[in-house]
Amino acid sequence: MHIMEGYLPAKHCLAWYTVSTPFFAAGVWRIRKILAERPQARMNLAAAGAFAFVLSALKMPSVTGSCSHPTGTGFGAVVFGPAVMAVLGAMVLLFQALLLAHGGLTTLGANLFSMAIVGPWVSYGLWKLCQRLGWSVAVSMFLAAALGDLATYVTTSIQLALAYPDPVGGFTTAAIKFGGIFALTQVPLAIAEGMLTVVVMDALAGKVADIRKVSMLAGETR
Repeated sequence: MHIMEGYLPAKHCLAWYTVSTPFFAAGVWRIRKILAERPQARMNLAAAGAFAFVLSALKMPSVTGSCSHPTGTGFGAVVFGPAVMAVLGAMVLLFQALLLAHGGLTTLGANLFSMAIVGPWVSYGLWKLCQRLGWSVAVSMFLAAALGDLATYVTTSIQLALAYPDPVGGFTTAAIKFGGIFALTQVPLAIAEGMLTVVVMDALAGKVADIRKVSMLAGETR
């Protein structure tokens, strides 16, 4: 992530577009519902998208035909829910493909699935789990952002392995190789993203321990 333009076979590009489309449609429905109920959430949705855009634009090249960088999707997934991030992520990835040469149009569906669908859903699931366990907001947010980031790159490794299996070991060996290359840069980046997201959460919440107050700032009622 981002997988570069033309790197995936055409049938893989089409398949990832097909898989991602229902999530994008659900995100559109969710955003419309939020704005219909709370028009004041418009600016906060834009801020969540901007946060993802800035972090995911910090590109570190990889030899796998992709690159490593933070994703910035965990925060928006926690505050607005993971469905919203499919739409915000699509906008981020489209602008980056057109303006920054990050990723591409043919690989947009694959990049969307890894960064804006799998990552946010993992972040949201971990957030809910940590809150059920009674863990602090800071720890919950750190794990949600950091592991959501890593989930994105695990997914990208799988996508690349499906497209280019190892001649000897097949898909599994290729996935391990791709994942191993990403891990060198992505593990510290994920930790850094988790810490930064906690700082952002703390700033928005005014150092309170209740995410509902953050959600109120975002115009979201839990």
